[in-house]
Amino acid sequence: MPRYVAFLRGVSPMNARMPDLIRAFEAAGFTRVKTVISSGNVVFDHPGAPVDELERIAEQAMTDTLGKTFGTTVRPVEHLRQIVDAEHHAVFNPPAAAKQLITFLKKPHEGQVSLPLEGEGAAICKLDGVEVYSHYLPNDKGPLFMTMLEKTFGKQITTRTVDTVRKCIKA
Repeated sequence: MPRYVAFLRGVSPMNARMPDLIRAFEAAGFTRVKTVISSGNVVFDHPGAPVDELERIAEQAMTDTLGKTFGTTVRPVEHLRQIVDAEHHAVFNPPAAAKQLITFLKKPHEGQVSLPLEGEGAAICKLDGVEVYSHYLPNDKGPLFMTMLEKTFGKQITTRTVDTVRKCIKA
């Protein structure tokens, strides 16, 4: 049975308990549901459907079960494995201390964008379909690059480190 990851936007331990998210996804009919770290990563099995339908089902289940929902972006685990294995970041030679990121778009970006975009120790390097590859150096100013990502690609996005995506693939 195909395995998927739902990346939920804006989840933290303060606004969503992981057991509650599991219960919501199970109520939607998803099986082998697991959460990965506490930042809104839900891994599950489903016989298969277009990702936009799985997103809609998950969001409705959260509304029905939790009384609230979080923006949901779903990707098949096999797709995630392929993009992580492709090592998209390597050609941009990020600094050794940089966090490598993948931003997931809900739909392909329609506007023109000239990459790389750089600033505040971050670089948005590559747009490939519905994923954006970037990196940043952690600093005391926080993740200011997120504003750059939202300004360029809109708010229907969610971002994870490559390390988090790897953990989701293994779950």
